[in-house]
Amino acid sequence: MLPERGPDGRTAAIRRARRLVGTRTAWTAVGDGEFFCPHCGGDRNYQRLTGRRRFTVLGVPVLPRGVCAPTVECAACRGHFGTDVLDHPTTTRFSAMLRDAVHTVALAVLAAGGTCSRAALETAAAGVRAAGFEDCTEEQLAALVEALEEDTGRFSGEPCVAGLSIELHEALDPLAPHLAAPGRDSILLQGARIALADGPYTPAERDALATVGAALTICTDDVGRLLAAARTPS
Repeated sequence: MLPERGPDGRTAAIRRARRLVGTRTAWTAVGDGEFFCPHCGGDRNYQRLTGRRRFTVLGVPVLPRGVCAPTVECAACRGHFGTDVLDHPTTTRFSAMLRDAVHTVALAVLAAGGTCSRAALETAAAGVRAAGFEDCTEEQLAALVEALEEDTGRFSGEPCVAGLSIELHEALDPLAPHLAAPGRDSILLQGARIALADGPYTPAERDALATVGAALTICTDDVGRLLAAARTPS
């Protein structure tokens, strides 16, 4: 009988060869936790795996073929992903980061000169409550700003000092890569609304908002545009 020829024959020959020889990966779990699964689109449990490849004959491993890159396996969909997927915060962690960012920005703007104004405190408290601190009050924010001033030796109306700038960067730097541009703009505009609640921006408030914009990786020109837009009644 003549051997099979043509594309179909070659395909059949390849399939037979694959049944005879191939490679197999043996996975070993080395850790677990919770992550945001890009395939499922939500928080899921995962296992971190390491793997070793082996050359097989008739399905039997006979020779090592090296190690595989570490892999993250979703416990729900069984999808495999690179370990960089763990850099993305879970939904729960992202919500906490966003809440803390809004709270820190509110304190920074109030510390720049807004605590004497009831309107600024009310605007700040409303934004912080909307972000997730549902029990936040104007009195609590005023007390926190007063404690911040005592701790840093800084008075309302002074430029954003190093300590406050560091706090803003600590709250905003990890969040910025996971926010789309409208999300970053929204945080800056919330700070702008607090500053404008009691009148035009003061130099200290502009300085604080510029620090917020820098931490959110918003370019200087866009910071200026957004601060100007916030002054315009909608």
